[in-house]
Amino acid sequence: MTDLTCSAESCMHNSDKYCCKGEILVDGADASCCQDTCCASFDRMTQGRAVNKYETPKRSLSVACEAVTCMYNEGRKCTAEEISIAGHGAEEAGHTECASYRSR
Repeated sequence: MTDLTCSAESCMHNSDKYCCKGEILVDGADASCCQDTCCASFDRMTQGRAVNKYETPKRSLSVACEAVTCMYNEGRKCTAEEISIAGHGAEEAGHTECASYRSR
């Protein structure tokens, strides 16, 4: 499990900078820097769409990762002790990034 903080307050899974999902997916198969990655699990909070407040925010969760060029990626799973998803003001998954990505 990876400790995760998230600044994408516009995501319906974000609660006080923690994620309410049990697992997220970081995308970026051809990534060479943080900006080439994104949280593919991002779901924009919009009117008429419920906020995920029924789940408990989790500091530690499983992170599946398609950014195979990242030094923390082992078998498409993140092995970093902690990561940060950046996405202040994000309106879609592409506006987020794994701020902890480090190229091999």
